[in-house]
Amino acid sequence: MLFSYFSLFLIYNILFLKEKTLNFFAEDIYLLFYFLFLLIVFFIFFNFDYNFSTVLFSLTSSLSNIGISFNNSPTNLWFLFLIIVIIGGSFFSTSSGIRFLKIYFLFKYSLNEILSYSRPNNVYPNKFHLIDSNIEQKDINKYFLSVLVFIISLFIITSSLSILGINFEESFKLGILTLMNTVNSSMYGLNNFDFLELNSYSKLTMIIFMIIGRVELLTILIIVKKFILKN
Repeated sequence: MLFSYFSLFLIYNILFLKEKTLNFFAEDIYLLFYFLFLLIVFFIFFNFDYNFSTVLFSLTSSLSNIGISFNNSPTNLWFLFLIIVIIGGSFFSTSSGIRFLKIYFLFKYSLNEILSYSRPNNVYPNKFHLIDSNIEQKDINKYFLSVLVFIISLFIITSSLSILGINFEESFKLGILTLMNTVNSSMYGLNNFDFLELNSYSKLTMIIFMIIGRVELLTILIIVKKFILKN
């Protein structure tokens, strides 16, 4: 499952490309440290009844946005698993999500901004380990806009499903999983949810937002904007 979490070109780059520095694998190294961090946290704090193999399966399934899990997966961790689904994996992977590096860059940039105001005499460049160049302001703006678009999309689909008769908690969970193109399962507390009972409007809403989540609404808006300006 982790193959869809890391970059699609990782194995090829390792086996066939020579004279590559660690900077070339910067994103995958960041993702590896992120995975190891989650592994340690879940092993120490969430190893209920010593069923870590089940928790590990759910963790890797959420990281890769696959979503499948065992029936005995802990349902009290559904919020953490959903957060992991939202974060996602590599830019160049089959997984969905906002992407880990976007979240990391935004966090580091925000921290630098706070420090620059508290210590104006110091300079805090937007330089990241293993990445040669600084992250430009326009890239930060794009990352922030993509997060904002996700929040707006989640609000719209959650509100729509709630209006169409699904309770708010299930609408919220389904909204995240739909936008992230992730299967619902027991680890999200949706193992008993019956899609056959949904009306046509609910199904159509979820289909539309699955497409939006895969293509990304920001991409659609950019294409529409260019088309309108062209005409």
